[in-house]
Amino acid sequence: MTWIQAIIIAIIEGLTEFLPISSTAHMKFAQAIMHISKEDSFVNMFDIVIQFAAILAVLVLYWKKFVNFKDIRFYIKLIVAVIPALVLGALLKKHIESVLGNITAIACVTIAGGVLLLFIERFFKQTIIDDENEISYATSFKIGLFQVLAIVFPGLSRSAATIIGGLSSKLTRRLAAEFSFFLAVPTMAAATAKEIYDTFKEHPASLQADNASMLAIGCIVAFIVSIISMRFFINFVSKHGFRAFGVYRIIAGSVILYLALHQVI
Repeated sequence: MTWIQAIIIAIIEGLTEFLPISSTAHMKFAQAIMHISKEDSFVNMFDIVIQFAAILAVLVLYWKKFVNFKDIRFYIKLIVAVIPALVLGALLKKHIESVLGNITAIACVTIAGGVLLLFIERFFKQTIIDDENEISYATSFKIGLFQVLAIVFPGLSRSAATIIGGLSSKLTRRLAAEFSFFLAVPTMAAATAKEIYDTFKEHPASLQADNASMLAIGCIVAFIVSIISMRFFINFVSKHGFRAFGVYRIIAGSVILYLALHQVI
C-alpha cells in the first residue's frame, strides 16, 4: 500500500465510520479498486486501527459525557452492550476474516442493508425515548446483540446495526445514533488492541518505520474527517431519517457487485 492509497483509505474511513453505510465495506471496495493486496497483514491492521482513530472523534464531541464520572451507570451500560461483540468477535474471528476477503459477499450485504434502511422507520414508529438516562441495562445489552450482526455480516455496518437496535427499543433517531457512537469507543478499542496483538504475534516485521509513519498519518486523517462526518450525520438524520442512506447503499453495492462479478475488481 502506497502513501496516497493510505490517505485515500483514511479519508474514506473518516467519511463513512459514523454513517450507516459500512466503513469496512467502503474500505474493502476501495482497496479492491486500487488493487491493494487483501493478504497484506499490515493493511488489515491499518483498517482496524484507523477505525479506532476515527472513533476517538466521539471523545472530542462528547467529552463531557465521557468524563462524567459521577454517573457510573453510563459506563456500565457501555460495558453491558459491548460484551456480546467481545465474546462472539473472538469466537468468529476466522469467519470474519474469510468474509472480509469476499467482495461479492460484502456487496450483497451492503445492498440488503440498504433495502432494510429504506423501510426501517416504518417498522419502528413509536420512538419515544430521547434521554440516555432512560436506556436500561437490558436495552443496552439488546443493542449490543444487534451490533453482533455487523460482525457476522461484514458490510452491514456497525452503525446501522446498533441504530436499528436502538430504534427497535423505542429510542429516537438522534439518541439511537448517539448511543451507537458511544458504543463504538469500547468496541473498537478492544478490536484494535486484539488486531495489533495478533499482527505482532503472527507478523512481527509488519510495522516497520515507514509503515508506522503511514499508520500515524492515516489515524490523524481519519480522526479529523470523522469529526466533520459525525456532525453532519446527527443533523441530517434528525431531520431526514435514514432513507437516503438506504438508496446510496443499494446503488453503491450494486455497482461493486457488478464489477466483482465481471472480474473488474
